[in-house]
This record gives sequence, C-alpha cells and structure tokens, in this order.
Amino acid sequence: MNSLHPVPDMTLDSKPTLTIYSPAGVVLKAAPVKRAAARLKARGFAVQIDEAALLKSQRFAGDDEQRLAAIHRVAAAAPSVAMATRGGYGLSRLLDRLDWDLLARSVAQGTRWVGHSDLTALQMGLLAHKKAPTWCGPMAAGDFGADDLDEVTPDCFCEAMFGELEAVGFRAPAGFDGLSAAGVLWGGNLSMLCALLGTPHWPKVRGGILFLEDVAEHPYRVERMLLQLHQAGVLASQKAILLGGFTEWRKSPMDRGYDLKSVVEHLRSLTGVPILTGFPFGHVPTKVTMPFGVRVQLAVEGRDAFIGWH
Repeated sequence: MNSLHPVPDMTLDSKPTLTIYSPAGVVLKAAPVKRAAARLKARGFAVQIDEAALLKSQRFAGDDEQRLAAIHRVAAAAPSVAMATRGGYGLSRLLDRLDWDLLARSVAQGTRWVGHSDLTALQMGLLAHKKAPTWCGPMAAGDFGADDLDEVTPDCFCEAMFGELEAVGFRAPAGFDGLSAAGVLWGGNLSMLCALLGTPHWPKVRGGILFLEDVAEHPYRVERMLLQLHQAGVLASQKAILLGGFTEWRKSPMDRGYDLKSVVEHLRSLTGVPILTGFPFGHVPTKVTMPFGVRVQLAVEGRDAFIGWH
C-alpha cells in the first residue's frame, strides 16, 4: 500500500466548521464538552455540538444505533473538522455497519476526522476500506475540555487544521542520528490495533512508519501485544516504529525491575526495524496533531527527530 490519497487541501474559510460528536464512550459530564466548544470558538472555528453527543446508554454515548446515526449524520454534513468528544470503547461494535463510502465522501469534501484512542478503529477502517486519510490529534472532552489546557496541543491542532503545519518534531533516543525513512504514517492505540488484526478493517501497510500508544496497560501487556504484531509480521514490514505515551499503569511487586524500557530492549533484540521512543502522542496532555494514512518523511539529526508531510 504505497499509493494513497495525499493530505487534503487545508485552505479553510475564515470560519471553518467543527462538529463535536460522540462515537464511543459515554460523556459523564457536559461541562468539559461545553468548555471545549468555547475554546475552539475562540480559536476561530464555527462549532456545533451534535444532538446526540451527551446521550448515555450504559458505558456508551447512546446505544449502537444512536452512535452509528451520529457518525453518519456528521459524515453527511461534511464539516471542516469532525472531533470526537472522547474514546473509551464503542467503535468496535459499529465497524461492520459503518457506511465507509459515506465517510470517504466526507473526507473527499474536506472533512478532517480527528481523534485518538478508540478512534483508532475508525481511522484504521477508513484506511483499510477506502485509503482515506484522517488526523490523529486531541479530542473535545479530555483535551480541549480539560481544566488545564496544555499550550502545545491546541496550537499544534489549529496549525494543522488551518494548513500551517507541515512537520512535527520530538527528542529521539541516542543512536539514531542520520536515520531517514519515508512511508505511510499509521497506527494509534496498541490495544485497538491488536483487536483489528485479522479483520477486514485492518489496512495492509508495508514500508510504513508505525506509531503506537496506550493507556492503563502494564508493560508486560504492552510487550505481549507488541509480540503479537511482531509474530504476525507487522513490525518487520515497517520502515520505523515510533512509541508514544504508555501511561497510567501500576507497578507490581512481581516486576523486579521490569518496565517499559525492558520491553523496548527486548523488541529491539527481535527486529532490525528502528524503534524510537519519546514520540509526543497518546493519553498525555501534550500531543501533536498529524495526518494518518498519508506518506511522510522521518528524519533524525543528532537526537532531533522530524516527521514531515506535504
């Protein structure tokens, strides 16, 4: 999979439209969503909150039919930006019923579907079924609606949405000076990737730049999932692997020094693919916004790593 859609033209009107919707987990309180809407309006977006964004059905933001309708409603309206309230869990239930043609048409019309976490399922599905690009970035409730909004996250998001961002950078570990690789940027939440492996919603990307993150997963579980991708031949077929945040896990008395560093060292011993840590993405306050499913260039100079796109 090398011939994919380029990043859509990001020339926006003075008031680009942005719709906040809930495709997955329940939003327990409305305040963060309203706070996010206000902050996004202050940044120059014409914001609309979808009519079903605050519905509740068990742990979901509405039942399956309501969330499916919300996604299709947003796609039909084709706003400039479609931003999820949050991830959690719920998109896996909808993958076999999503109208991928409708979603791809919205992308062709200029809609940028933005998110992370459970949104990985939608991003992977669009890439698998339609080779349609999306955007990895912040969400409404947890990011723009947070009590304290990190400065880098909204600035990076707005620059990306207004077509002013063509690269992101981060501090790479030692030992990768001079690394240069080009390929399709893809990946996301590690648990979601493993759940999609072997399904029709898995994009067969070879020679790509794979980025991964997760939350509340102990290092041994992270290693087990990475080994699943390794044993399935996914890791070896990539040009590079970028590891973002793996946060909110608890140490165990059984660890005896075993940690995420141990995981990375073991994976590096198994594959010749460069594995870079420190990528600023995941369930963390400071996260970059970047295209998903498009060809990018990775370059490392000293310990400065850059990912660029056109």
